[in-house]
Amino acid sequence: MTASADQDSLPEAAEPSRLLGEYQQRVEGALESALATTEAPDARLIEAMRYATLSGGKRLRPLLVYATGRTTDAPAEVLDAMAAAVEMIHVYSLIHDDLPAMDDDDLRRGKPTCHKAFDEATAILAGDALQAQAFHTLAHGVAPLPAKAGLAAVRELARAAGLHGMAGGQAIDLGACGKPIDLAELERMHRLKTGALIRVSVRLAALAGQVTQDRLEQLTRYAECIGLAFQIRDDVLDVEGDPEVLGKACGADARLDKATFPSLMGLEASRERAVALVDEALEALQPCGDEADLLRYLARYIVDRMN
Repeated sequence: MTASADQDSLPEAAEPSRLLGEYQQRVEGALESALATTEAPDARLIEAMRYATLSGGKRLRPLLVYATGRTTDAPAEVLDAMAAAVEMIHVYSLIHDDLPAMDDDDLRRGKPTCHKAFDEATAILAGDALQAQAFHTLAHGVAPLPAKAGLAAVRELARAAGLHGMAGGQAIDLGACGKPIDLAELERMHRLKTGALIRVSVRLAALAGQVTQDRLEQLTRYAECIGLAFQIRDDVLDVEGDPEVLGKACGADARLDKATFPSLMGLEASRERAVALVDEALEALQPCGDEADLLRYLARYIVDRMN
């Protein structure tokens, strides 16, 4: 899948924010294409899917796909499909995470959550359908790759989204509410719940291109470090962030009696841990050339962001 018919290569190197803006436009086009309304059998369901997916967001995971693709010479049209697929998995997880049975949130990205804008049953179905559409999009998108690489990509995303990744981490999170949990278990939970999808965003683009085993391991280490740093920053922002900037209420973790990095380590130690993880991520990229500069930029963004 491509964002548009005339976009058959990635943008040339440019100032990072401008380049990231071009990649955001690419993934928006790919998401629009994946969620077209023309053949949808139920108007309300596709409306809910589009509402949750096309209402903004940082698009960090798609940006990691494209930024990694720069380092591996991956085909642009394959990266478009991968970027759209990981974002749809992410959005499905947010829809379900906001449900009354989970975190029971009213706002997401400054707008009513999907179950508030529609209804709970429609929100559940929208999440289910987005997960299926993600794999449909990915399976079609990897067609230009060698069969072994395409199948590996589908397996990678399935593992990252399921029992051994995001869903498994979410289950640990739900089971830990109101119970003592140590720092090692908290870190393990978030490497699954948050980190797995960030990790796979990088690995998908690596598998789509020309990459040695050493380079794949370097990129994977980078992704693992920034994935945990991202969650630590999220926990810090839930304590001290501005709801107007975040687009959602703060203090949700405390209300749900969830263990967080600030609650176990303190705010300052949490900030320091996030910075140390980003430093480790940058160290992992040291053997890479200038083509990895966008990955370096995104790593620094993770600990500096305000939403």
